[in-house]
Amino acid sequence: MVAQFVRLKLRLMANGFRRSAWQTIAFLLGLLYGVGIVGLVVVGTIVLGSSDPVMAGAITVLVGAVVVLGWWVVPLFAFGVDATLDPQRFVLFGIPQRRLLAGLAAAGVVSIPGIVTAVSALGVSFAWWRTPLAVLAALVGAVLAVSLCVVGSRATTTALAPLLESRRYREVVTVAAFVPLVLIGPAFAGLMSGLDGVDGDGARAAVVGLGDVVAWTPFGAPWGLGAAVHDGAWGLALARLVVSLATLGVGWVVWDRALRRALVTPPTAGAGGRAKGLGFFSRFPATPTGAVAARTATYWLRDPRYSGSIAVIPLLPVVLLVLGGGPGSEVFLVLAPVTAWMLGFAISADVAYDHTAFALHVSTGVDGRADRWGRVLPVLVAGVPVTIAFAIASVWVAGRWDALPAELGLTLGTLLVSLGVSSAASARLVYPVPKPGDSPFKQPQGAGMAVMVSQSAALAIMFALTLPVLVLGVLAIVLPSAVLGWVTLVVGLGLGAVVLVLGARWGARVYDRRSPELLQRIVSFA
Repeated sequence: MVAQFVRLKLRLMANGFRRSAWQTIAFLLGLLYGVGIVGLVVVGTIVLGSSDPVMAGAITVLVGAVVVLGWWVVPLFAFGVDATLDPQRFVLFGIPQRRLLAGLAAAGVVSIPGIVTAVSALGVSFAWWRTPLAVLAALVGAVLAVSLCVVGSRATTTALAPLLESRRYREVVTVAAFVPLVLIGPAFAGLMSGLDGVDGDGARAAVVGLGDVVAWTPFGAPWGLGAAVHDGAWGLALARLVVSLATLGVGWVVWDRALRRALVTPPTAGAGGRAKGLGFFSRFPATPTGAVAARTATYWLRDPRYSGSIAVIPLLPVVLLVLGGGPGSEVFLVLAPVTAWMLGFAISADVAYDHTAFALHVSTGVDGRADRWGRVLPVLVAGVPVTIAFAIASVWVAGRWDALPAELGLTLGTLLVSLGVSSAASARLVYPVPKPGDSPFKQPQGAGMAVMVSQSAALAIMFALTLPVLVLGVLAIVLPSAVLGWVTLVVGLGLGAVVLVLGARWGARVYDRRSPELLQRIVSFA
């Protein structure tokens, strides 16, 4: 039965490759990337294990614990694991519960993350190749670690399935997920700066001590079996084995009971909240442009794919303050232009984000001009005050009030140019994006290469059009030159306005000419 599930998973993957050339290319690139990671991890661990087995054991435990934790936690933000073999599809086959669990667990490894994790776990076991018993114990730990990854991810997502189906939960969790992601860089920088004053022996002792602590947790215990046997600590190895087996057993029981409940009473999406007034539709004019603008503004506040862009913006000052070394650093001057670029680029896939709702535009005859400007206006209304406030705050924190005209020119020019290019790009470049209700982290199958090429082209055009303002602004700040600062402001506003008008006009023409084809392409992504 387990082999049957694995063959079925492989067959479904092969069928997906026949359906989409992009998916095949993305899989091959992902496989090559995975092979490179596995090679670096395995070779690096073996080399380190030959010279410093204790340090190799500590690093293996720390990195391995993060991997297991990632398998458990990431699906909660991505709203589930790979649903290629959805258990609901096997309800009518009468498969015994234990066989179903075993088959799903084995099939869960058949993916790029699963294969990379399994091969890496087995490969790093040979860090203690000079001690055969340690290698054997490490291989046992690797099998347990991979089992914990798969079983733990299935257990958490299946047990929390009713909560995951709640739209409010998805919105809150998606926005909250950006906080730790954005703060990873500053946290790492803070850690590195804290270790700058520590000598090599002190840093090694800190890493080894932290590894010893993490090895007692369910996430790090299986990775510490090889190190314990290598050190001759048989009691410690037995304790870590017990922790690993107990965690795996608890995870299996949780998954078993949650799956049994889900098969009998599958979760259903909760009802939507009661409508309260017309919202933005009562604030915008009753015109086609106003209707599109009201709907777009609603997206920005209610759709996690948009609201995530808003959630990360307040964290940017914190990141720059940490990376720049605190107040007085001129690094803080990039805050406003980066924020402007993020806001402008956010609508570059607006048509694709509409998904099948784009049929309303086509069926009601919304013209290109109303569609393009309706999507731009909400960003202008909210983005201009925010970016101006950030520009003023930037020069205040950096202590460069003389650079305010240049900063405003860079910021407003970047915002207007980005909106103009995005208005043209979203009407011309349509590619698979997360569907409404999905996590923004969830990448549609086969979309990786298409997204990368399309976004790279749009970003290259944005950079080329913004380059004159960028050069003037940088010179005005570096020299410094008050005259160049005012020139930057004038050129930024003028060039940005021209690009915005031309981009919206060109995008409107493309929209009017290709709207049926755009709808057909979007429907093909469903």
